[in-house]
Amino acid sequence: MKWLLAGASGFLGTALRVRLAGDGQEVVRLVRREPATSTEIQWDPDSGTVAAAAFDGVDVAVNLSGVPVAPLPWTESRREQILSSRVNTTSTIARGLAAQTDDRRRTLIQASGIARYGTTSGSEPYTEASPAAADYLAQVTTKWEAASQAAADAGVRVVVLRTSPVMDSSGGTLVPLKLAWLCGLGATLGDGTQRMPMISLRDYLGVVQWAATTEQASGPYNLTLPQPTTNAEFSDALAAALHRPRFLRVPTPIIRTALGELAGQLVGDVYAIPERLTGDGFVFSDPAVTDLVASALRD
Repeated sequence: MKWLLAGASGFLGTALRVRLAGDGQEVVRLVRREPATSTEIQWDPDSGTVAAAAFDGVDVAVNLSGVPVAPLPWTESRREQILSSRVNTTSTIARGLAAQTDDRRRTLIQASGIARYGTTSGSEPYTEASPAAADYLAQVTTKWEAASQAAADAGVRVVVLRTSPVMDSSGGTLVPLKLAWLCGLGATLGDGTQRMPMISLRDYLGVVQWAATTEQASGPYNLTLPQPTTNAEFSDALAAALHRPRFLRVPTPIIRTALGELAGQLVGDVYAIPERLTGDGFVFSDPAVTDLVASALRD
């Protein structure tokens, strides 16, 4: 199977590239700079250009591109970067896939975010059928996902991964959290009762490979624990695994003062479940928070 990866140098892209290479898969990377190897192809998503040759023989395209949402403040220019870096890359790949004229059945695995549902939850969990919230990041995900429509219209099988924070010691959200706990500075955020979506790197990579090889998989999927957890429960699990006490708490007003709009991503309540993933037969290796922490800290 031949894969085309965009955003292959980030935490998730690197992990996916290593996993695919280990499985003997052929991987081609889209890069903005001059290609350094025969497995790289240059593109310019800001102008919407990518060589048609990038899609030659490709079975699965995976788009993970997008500038980080944190930690920089959301100024007007940063908001535009967050949005354009997602929409431009997605629309460029979608149009490139749509322009292919051979009979090869192609798949686009497109990144999105669990932030689509906002940071306020009720008694019922958000599923893939739930509407998007009205806040900034939710609207970003709406436009992000819509940018893949050209591929779907052309018959490409499009799988949208509404991903929650991916936990692993090799990168991402867990790295600074682990350091803080090891230094004795780990803390519960707010009152700790807010639901906190997350997924292990092992399950994230499993979902990507499942999506690539499961012909009936299409449309949006929530990538989060099937057994939802709270910030306090996650803190307890992490403290126990690292053999550190949990007695610190950072009050919500301090977090909101320090981070502004970004604070909602830490103290907001996001009650979401992977209803379609489990319904379509994907089996999680790490379904509960204790499983996830053990997997994430495994060397």
